[in-house]
Amino acid sequence: MLIRNSGPDPHFSGWGNYFGLSEYYRPIPLLDQWIRRRIRMCYLKQWRRIRTRIRNLMRLGVSESAAIRLGMSSKGYYRLAKTKAVQLALNNNWLKSQGLVSVEAQWVKFHYS
Repeated sequence: MLIRNSGPDPHFSGWGNYFGLSEYYRPIPLLDQWIRRRIRMCYLKQWRRIRTRIRNLMRLGVSESAAIRLGMSSKGYYRLAKTKAVQLALNNNWLKSQGLVSVEAQWVKFHYS
């Protein structure tokens, strides 16, 4: 897998704490969404073969027809990362279980705790 489930990354938390000093919240959710999309893209890129993509998407809860359509698509990884099927399979809860730390949650924790 791409991300190890060994707890929050100290570098990422440190980065969040350093830049968390800003009071400006507006770009934080957009940054969080962008990071999640890039992580989804990395997983798709890691599943290079069509069969691997289809098998992994089906294992993560995508219907067979949607997994086949996505697996055989000639679109780029970044564009596919925004599709409904990929967002269903690699949802926020799954990414969190893989160890991804939310920038938005870190910002809120820093400012309101």
